Amino acid sequence: MVDVDTGIDDSLALLFLLASPDAEIVGIASTAGNVAAPVVAANNLAWLDVCRAGPIEVALGSLTPLVVPLVTTEDTHGPRGIGYAELPPSDRALSARSASDLWVDVARRHPGEVTGLVTGPLTNLALALKAEPQLPQLLRRLVVMGGAFHYAGNTTPTAEWNISVDPEAAKVVFDAFSAAALPPIICSLDLTETIEMKPDHVARLAQTAGSVPVEEISADHSEATRSTATNPIVRHFSDAVRFYMNFHRDHGQGFLAHMHDPFAAAVALDPSIVTTRPVTVDVELTGTLTRGMTVADLTGMWGRPPNAEIATQTDPEAFFDLLIERIGSWARTLYPPVAS
Repeated sequence: MVDVDTGIDDSLALLFLLASPDAEIVGIASTAGNVAAPVVAANNLAWLDVCRAGPIEVALGSLTPLVVPLVTTEDTHGPRGIGYAELPPSDRALSARSASDLWVDVARRHPGEVTGLVTGPLTNLALALKAEPQLPQLLRRLVVMGGAFHYAGNTTPTAEWNISVDPEAAKVVFDAFSAAALPPIICSLDLTETIEMKPDHVARLAQTAGSVPVEEISADHSEATRSTATNPIVRHFSDAVRFYMNFHRDHGQGFLAHMHDPFAAAVALDPSIVTTRPVTVDVELTGTLTRGMTVADLTGMWGRPPNAEIATQTDPEAFFDLLIERIGSWARTLYPPVAS
């Protein structure tokens, strides 16, 4: 079960899961975050079309966080959330169920079998918990991309984006999942900002897909530049990620893109790719300067048992090798190269 606010890196997380033979997406919840929830849902449906996916239920999530007004980040992900990509609109229908109902229904239908992955704000899952408090016991495990623990925030000096959009929802989820059989794995900025996609990674993915011409992404390209890749998956993702690389460059981080969400997707499929540390996590809701900060009690001062595992170490290049081979080979299968 995937809950996303698609989003450029969310897009690649979906591609990775669709390309993975060991993954079955049983539902996609569309969360308000990077862009408004209806735009997120439209992006999800459009990606399923591009990827020639079978019928996968896509549900619309809450239009607003639990308490505060919605803040979106089009400056980071583009006006439609997918950078410079121009995905054809989909004729697929949205689910008649809400995203929170989808969470509950999927978990009840497959008790102990479903891994939940959230790469956006936790609003939908928090609403689902209100409807079904047993969700932590019904899900096999939860993986969350969010938070910052020994690391500066990317939205405020102390807060990471997904948590800062809806801190109340994050607190509801972390508190509730203290009762889970397997603690949630949190992929925070401390680790995900080491997952740096660079132009060479995109070129390698395109080569693996058999796409031509050579896929070149450059900081010198104008905003009007569009990929001419023959493979549609490569073409649309390249246009999306170039926007993201430009954003990181403009904020002094280099011409690269942090792939937070695809990494969390890989962890959801194979937790062994990370080293984790058990901790007790809580969320600051009232601090004047620190609202939305994720706080980890590393030494047991609160006297509360751990409620999460924080991912602390991984091999970024091994991750990219996996991602490139998996998505590239799959894209080649979906859109075989035309012999010249």
